[in-house]
Amino acid sequence: MSKARVKPMMEWSAIPWPKLERKVFKLQKRIFRARQRGDVKVVHRLQKTLMRSWSAKCLSVRRVTQDNQGKKTAGVDGVKSLSPEARLPLVGQLKLGSKAPPTRRVWIPKPGKDEQRPLGIPTLYERARMTLVKLALEPEWEAVFEPNSYGSRPGRSCHDAIEQIFAAIKQKAKYVLDADIAQCFDRINHEALLKKLKTFPTLRRQIKTWLKAGVIDGHQFLQTSEGAPQGGTISPLLANVALHGLEYRIKQAFPIRKIADGNKRKRIATPDVIRYCDDFVILHEDLSVVQRCQSLVHEWLKDMGLELKPSKTHISHTLKRYEAENPGFDFLGFSVRQFPVGQHQSGRLCGTLLGFKTIITPSRKKQKVHYNRLVSIINAHKAAPQAALIRHLNPVIRGWTRYYSTMASKETFSRLDHLLYQKLQTWANHRHPGKSRKWVVNKYWQTVGGDKWVFATRVTKSRTEKLLKHRQTPIIRHVKVKGDASPYNGNLVYWSSRTGKHPEAPKRVSMLLKKQKGKCAQCGMFFREEDLLEVDHILPTSMGGLDVYKNLQLLHRHCHYVKTAKEKSSQAKWYV
Repeated sequence: MSKARVKPMMEWSAIPWPKLERKVFKLQKRIFRARQRGDVKVVHRLQKTLMRSWSAKCLSVRRVTQDNQGKKTAGVDGVKSLSPEARLPLVGQLKLGSKAPPTRRVWIPKPGKDEQRPLGIPTLYERARMTLVKLALEPEWEAVFEPNSYGSRPGRSCHDAIEQIFAAIKQKAKYVLDADIAQCFDRINHEALLKKLKTFPTLRRQIKTWLKAGVIDGHQFLQTSEGAPQGGTISPLLANVALHGLEYRIKQAFPIRKIADGNKRKRIATPDVIRYCDDFVILHEDLSVVQRCQSLVHEWLKDMGLELKPSKTHISHTLKRYEAENPGFDFLGFSVRQFPVGQHQSGRLCGTLLGFKTIITPSRKKQKVHYNRLVSIINAHKAAPQAALIRHLNPVIRGWTRYYSTMASKETFSRLDHLLYQKLQTWANHRHPGKSRKWVVNKYWQTVGGDKWVFATRVTKSRTEKLLKHRQTPIIRHVKVKGDASPYNGNLVYWSSRTGKHPEAPKRVSMLLKKQKGKCAQCGMFFREEDLLEVDHILPTSMGGLDVYKNLQLLHRHCHYVKTAKEKSSQAKWYV
């Protein structure tokens, strides 16, 4: 009788991570392909193999303890983070089948609103187990998810959803059902979700345990008879599983057909359904079709214990006014609308003038939220140095403009720059009430690169801290993801190049990705969509390295951590 193989103990930093990632990805790719060909037995067998794998357990622990970008909120056990020495014992403890402690409820404010949203924070151990299960379940469902579902999926973003909307309406004005599901995460029917998963008993019982674990709000324990905890790493995947089939149901009810139109036969297309998590739009040129879609969606959601939110569900038209609704609609922070134009600005369809132009801009609501945030930062730094104010404003401006840099945002950027200039001038006048406007302008605004109105200050002889302008961000059209493509199909070159072209990727990250051909300079592995990337100085600045492209490389966050630890160790030996 052969003895069971036991993994030798080693230091966390000595684990061969590239080897582990290759092993796990090979299994995920096989799960993806087996599900595509409908071989359920092979899918379940490979999932069991993956979840027993020491490599997958190590990667799960690394994701929740090292790669986590959140605020490290503790669960009911009070543990926020783990040291490298405590991570390997956690790997050995990961096992499915045991009961789960309740999640800790934390209330966070909704962006731009006075309302609060509940989050259920599991313990670190449960988060690691959820991540392990997600590693096995995600490839299976990525093989069958609908092509126009974009939320909380690897390799897809809200920019892909907006590009799909543009493609659906750019040549034809349509009616739109803009809908939102009320409290989607909190109302999912447990039995309906578990039935839809169709997984093997051990995994089904484990997921049911997490769903039924309950929450602790303050000092009160509350049972959970429905819904999935929003703070769990597997919850977005479960929500996508619950909403899977909506697009197929609509297309089944309204297939492509042809009707008689005089001497010709007119082609009636199926409605376009674009979903991002629990927000979705349905587009069609016929109002009656959109209205019937609304009733159909209402009935379909009942099976999952869900319903539409009346205050956020309405029908409008992309070009003309419909009832009390203005033309166009807002989706994911963008305003989508069509405007009548003359023959010189109009596009053509089969030689016929369209008579309108589709323009997508940042929504007025999001502009107001962004401006109010800038104002709150300025008001909070009335007595702070100019350099400190600039350092707090720049990240907010940079992140907001990158998000909206894929659409027609130039006019919006210029208007926000003008409003921000007025607010900064008020801030400067308040600091020097006895000085003239010309004196204040000369003190706080400089000429940089031909621009005479740059809010800047000299920090050192060689460095000037200057405020970014919204309009400096170039408008670059986002390229939508190909159809039903998935990172688990094995085409890592395609996905690595997409990471660099993403609108939220900084310029030097894009350049380094191109230079390194999509690979990490430390471990040599291809970057994937969910990886956290960090720019590293090859020769540290503390040892005389310069902040130039020749001295920069792109690394995984965990690889960066290992490299930095080695550098600190070698510096300490050198000083001794």
